[in-house]
Parts: sequence; structure tokens; C-alpha cells
Amino acid sequence: MKLLFKLQTLKSLWTLKPPNRTFRGHPRLLASDVYSQYESVRRGEQEIPKYFNFASDVLDKWSEIEKAGKRPSNPAFWWINGKGEEVKWSFEELGFLSRKVANALTKGCGLQKGDRIVVILPRIPEWWLVNVACMRAGIVLIPGISQLSAKDILYRLQASKAACIVTDDTLAPAVDSVASECQFLKSKLIVSKGSREGWLNFTDLYKNQSADHSCVKTRIRDSMSIFFTSGTTGSPKMTEHSQGSLGFRPLLSERYWLDLTPSDVIWNTADTGWIMASLACVFDPWVFGSCIFIHRLPQIESATILNTLCRFPIDTLVGAPTLFRMLVQNDLSNYKFMNLKHCVSGGEPLNPEVMAQWKSKTGLDIHEVYGQTETVLICSVFKGMKIKPGSMGKAAPFYDVQIIDQNANILPPGQQGEIAVRSKPIRPLGLFSEYVDNPKKTAESERGDFYVTGDRGTMDEDGYFQFIGRDDDIIISSGYRIGPFEVESALIEHPAVAETAVVSSPDALRGEVVKAFVVLSPTFSASDLESLTCDLQEHVKKTTAPYKYPRKVEFVQELPKTVTGKIKRNELRNKEWGRM
Repeated sequence: MKLLFKLQTLKSLWTLKPPNRTFRGHPRLLASDVYSQYESVRRGEQEIPKYFNFASDVLDKWSEIEKAGKRPSNPAFWWINGKGEEVKWSFEELGFLSRKVANALTKGCGLQKGDRIVVILPRIPEWWLVNVACMRAGIVLIPGISQLSAKDILYRLQASKAACIVTDDTLAPAVDSVASECQFLKSKLIVSKGSREGWLNFTDLYKNQSADHSCVKTRIRDSMSIFFTSGTTGSPKMTEHSQGSLGFRPLLSERYWLDLTPSDVIWNTADTGWIMASLACVFDPWVFGSCIFIHRLPQIESATILNTLCRFPIDTLVGAPTLFRMLVQNDLSNYKFMNLKHCVSGGEPLNPEVMAQWKSKTGLDIHEVYGQTETVLICSVFKGMKIKPGSMGKAAPFYDVQIIDQNANILPPGQQGEIAVRSKPIRPLGLFSEYVDNPKKTAESERGDFYVTGDRGTMDEDGYFQFIGRDDDIIISSGYRIGPFEVESALIEHPAVAETAVVSSPDALRGEVVKAFVVLSPTFSASDLESLTCDLQEHVKKTTAPYKYPRKVEFVQELPKTVTGKIKRNELRNKEWGRM
């Protein structure tokens, strides 16, 4: 994999000039203290470094700048739970605590560089401490959402060969129910005020550790995180990202999708199990020394979001389209946002009418971004760029994004095809390394000189991309990627189900939702289909992560199939979306 960028390649992909910004209250301080150190790399005048570690090369550098009094006094991390509790850390405090956690993981749990750790925690400060501690120790972080079932956790522990898991009281029983089947699992850490048999208490363990820890030396291509991402067939794939693709990437590109300075406060509402949390809650804001604001948010509720924006000096809000669809249903004239200036939406397409409503009610534009777990952000409507409703913007710097056909030929503007990223001869640093232990799927993701996203779209004469839909059967609901195979597997376990097919179905709030077409078993008779529908939905919630359950169920006599017996999901999906 070639990581050296050629000068002409960099210049051709660098489509926007940096805004000449200064920090509020610091007129002589350029908005790029750490960022500016890599200007020669961005210009193609210097090779990408062989070694890089986000903790030592970014976070610790900001700590030094902070100590020198050259950074605004706002915190690096600011957390609230909505019940009066609040945590604020400077970069120095973040460094002090994360070193203690790094020692807890290495000395207390016996983890070594390259070991894997599964972390399933809600939006609590400990999640950020573990993230930074793993960077320092060279431990590979595997995040998971809090809605995972025991079956989901078992698969992740077995597939990843994780040596440790960190979770809370809610999921500890689920872990215990499958731990005996996980031969590589050495340690279990629980974030709790109490104790649990067989578990180490996270807080007690790290607080008793020394804060003296030397950050390991990591290569830029060393594994940093693994994200489980859903597929159309089979179990979720392990998508591996490196120190370079996650940590060094924002030093090269995406300067403008957030457009932050050290004076800014950013709030991203993404679940900690998704890659967007890593991007907008860890790496990209901290590259620019910004403050990451987090609300515990047990539930995403309009009133909580709006009141928080009124009470706290949040400059940038990042959320899935579902968030904005939900917010515009309120009378926003009753709310006065304290500091909000920039809104970003990603995870799925945003309806143009929602953008228009938000603009009319708040005076603010919503800037769309587009990417995948595998690619990070490859398209964006940057600040200052003309907004075209329904478009997800232009290709991000250092990405050559094209619309291609089945033979990897680049299609002309206006013609529909597959959205792809040029990966040869030079592979963009933000692309994933591989699907772990799955070379076949890794190879299948490439076509000619391109990585193929599996999404269909178009590009206009101005270089703006528009999302058309999934080329495969992945369902994206409220920003969650759901593979039909997982839902179908859960449904088929129910005695009433003989056969089933799961597709996306349009939904005003969530964009699309899971719909199941069900053929009943000949031996099963149901007089009350409404009751059976509820029963099937509850069954799926208990069998797999609850967010995957089919919000719509339709009972049919048979499923459309090809001559070889394969279910024609595209026909069902087209029917749902009115394309027949």
C-alpha cells in the first residue's frame, strides 16, 4: 500500500483555499498550531511520516500549547448528564488521566501493544479515557453500541479474539452469559459504582495507577481501531483502520467539514459504537484543539437537544438527518441558541424540505457530509460552499471520487452509476486497511483502480454528488447500517416464520426503516396477525440489537425469486419505494 503522495496529486485534489482565521480573543494565534506542523506534507513537499501516534503527536502537543498559555481557556472535553453532573478536562488533565488508564490496561490487565479490546459504553467520560489510553498503549480499540445483544457480543468477542472487554452494569450480565465461550478473553472491566464477581472495577483500577506512562511508538499503518459493519449476507465484517487513516488523516484533509478552532465547542450526538463518534468526537476536533461537548443522552429527545443548545456555548452541531427531522417538528421560535453557527448532517441523505425548514426557523444551513465506515468522509458541503439541496457536496481533499460503471469506467456528469474512490496507484490515507480475516471481501471491494462504496449516485457538471441509493441491500435507518441477513436470521428462528425477506421502506422521520416480508409456516395458524406482528418484533429485539427490529411487517403467500431460487429483494424494495 503506497502512502506517499505526489505533489501534483495533492494540488489537484486540494480544491479549497484555507480560510485566514484567527481565534476569538487570540488575534495573533493562527488556527492551526498542531495542524500547521504538517503543512509541507499537505503540499507534497515532504513524505508522510513513518511513525505517528495521535496521543503523543497531537494531544500532548496541545497540552504543551495549553501550558504555554497559547490556547483559549475552554476545556478539551466537556460532559454533562442532564442531571447536574458535569466533567471538564483540559488537554493536560486528559493526558494525566489517560496515562493512568493506559497503565491500568497494560499493568492491571496485562494487555500488550496489538492486543484488541472491545469497548461497549454509553456516552460517558470513561469511553474517551479508554480511547486515548489505547492510543498510548498501542491497543486496538473495538467500539460497540450499547444495544448489542448477548449473541452480538459473543460474535464480536470470538471474531476479534479480543483479550479484554469494557462495559457497564447494563451489559455485564450479557457478557457473563457468553464469556465462557470466548477463549481469548482475559479481562473484564466494568464501569460501575459497585462491584461484580469476575470483573475488575474500572475506576478503582485506574485511580490506583501511576500517571507515569511512556507512549508506545506506532507506525502510521499500525492497526488502531476495528469497526464491525453490517453486510448484505453473512455476519458483520471487521473493518480495520490505522493510526494514519483515523489519526493522521485529519491533519491532511477535511479541514473544512467542521471548520473548527481551539475556541470552538462541538457537539456530536452519534452513538459511541459508530465511526462518526470517533471522527467528530475524538480525532477531527482535537486536531484543531477544539472542545468536545458531550451530553449523556440516554434518549434522543427534541426538548433535551434544544434546551442544551440554548444553555451551552455550542458552535457546531453534528447529527444524523433523523435529528434534524425531529427538531424541525418543534416550534423553534421558543428557543434561542446560545452560540450555534454550524450544523452538519451525515449517515444518510437529508431531505431538502428539512434543510429548508431548518434554515427558515433558525437561519442556519445544514451542511451534508458523506462517507462510510470503510472510507471515512469522502464528500462534504464545506463551509462557504454553495449548497445544492439534495446534494452531499464535493469530493473531500485528497480523495478522487468518481461515478463508475460495472467495468470501472468513469461516467460523464449526470449519468447514474456507483460512487467510487480511486485507490490505485496511490491509496488515500483515509481508506480502511482491510476487512480483518476476510481477504475475499477485501478484494471484492475493489474494481479496477477504485474502491467501490456500493452506493449509487450521480455527479453534476460542478462536481457535486447526489446519493441515489444502496447498490446492495443495506438498510440505513436513522444513520444505523442494518444488514438484512441479521434480521432475517432472527426472524427465521421464530416458529411462525417459514421464510422471510427484509428490505428498506420509506419513513418520514427515519429516512428508511426495516420492513419484513414474512411467509408463515404451514403448521402455524394465526387469527390475529397484529398480535403476531408485535410478537415477531419483540423476538427480533431479544435476538439481536433492538434497533434492527422490523418496524413494518407484511405477511405474504410467497416471496419473489430468481430461477435459481434466490430471493429478489430488489423487487420487494422497488415495490416499497414505488419504483415498480
